[in-house]
Amino acid sequence: MPMTRRRFLELAAGSAAGLACAGPGAGGPSPAPRAPGMRILILGGTAFLGPELVAAARARGHVLTLFNRGKTNPGLFPDVEKLHGDRDGKLDALRGRSWDAVVDTSGYVPRIVRDSAELLAPAVERYLFVSTISVYAETIPPGSDETAPVATAPDPASEDVRANYGALKALCEKAAEAAMPGRVSVVRPGLIVGPGDPTDRFTYWPVRLARGGEALAPGDGRDPVQVVDVRDLADWMIRLVERRDAGVANAAGPVAPLDMAGMLEACGRASAVPVALAWVPWPFLEKQKVEPWSDMPVWIPAGTEGAGMASVSNARAVSKGLRFRSVEETARDTLTWWGALPGDRRAKLRAGISPEREAAVLAAWRARAGRSAPAPSQGPGGRPG
Repeated sequence: MPMTRRRFLELAAGSAAGLACAGPGAGGPSPAPRAPGMRILILGGTAFLGPELVAAARARGHVLTLFNRGKTNPGLFPDVEKLHGDRDGKLDALRGRSWDAVVDTSGYVPRIVRDSAELLAPAVERYLFVSTISVYAETIPPGSDETAPVATAPDPASEDVRANYGALKALCEKAAEAAMPGRVSVVRPGLIVGPGDPTDRFTYWPVRLARGGEALAPGDGRDPVQVVDVRDLADWMIRLVERRDAGVANAAGPVAPLDMAGMLEACGRASAVPVALAWVPWPFLEKQKVEPWSDMPVWIPAGTEGAGMASVSNARAVSKGLRFRSVEETARDTLTWWGALPGDRRAKLRAGISPEREAAVLAAWRARAGRSAPAPSQGPGGRPG
């Protein structure tokens, strides 16, 4: 069975059907935005999405409190209030306090989400839960919206996040809604990308194309892909909080359909280094044991299990105000961020095929096809014929 997008999202760990239509954010007009100066509690806040949420909230005049264990990037935001504890049973620092809203970026286990949501229910007006499109069953068809069936775990009592990431996230959504009926906004992001990404899944492509030469490109270029820049996601989430949104929305972009060729063309333009894309069909890659999503990040071959996860409907999120910057801008900013990292961090990407393995697969493909290596051109070599 080919590797699927869900499996790698599970490794990165990193709704109730009624929620899809619940609350003012899912249908009619939204309430008027709150004035600047909202008090917002962020559960987490110092990894990848969290710092962008802090930046977006502060830029809009809100007051932040971060609750976490104080272990990840503890020196960030010295002028922001920090409460230390543990989601798993050590919540005393939250007692006796109140906020206008809470943004939960770190909920993975239903029991833990339930405990924090029940504790905060009398103390906050709104609860925004960061979920994932991995909540959906892998068999969903392309274009599925928030009403699509969600994954279930063989053992609902299991707390094995690695094995049951999507199913547990779906149960977390239910736990939050049960604690605060009608007051929960659920955001289901696709692949979150951009500067600061610790996984290197999208980063692999602009970095690889900036290296130039002949680059292995998977499939025929027409397979759909979806990404969302972390900065766009964070800004939109803060606006949802201001609007007192409720309901569920898929946060995956861009607005217009994007395919693998279009994404690689944008990544190539970000560096303008001469490169030739060698498009290799999925059946050959499968025989070479080149895995979608890990060896070839972002990519899921059309027609395989999990392919529907690469083209979920984002219409509801767009109607709620989510906007997407260009993939080229994201790639360019990602390259700038990458270039400023220490050498030991840049020595080996955390995702993507290794240069040695890529060269071997390309040599095997050329030998099979009776071709020689193409000469690199300025920018990416374009779409396959």
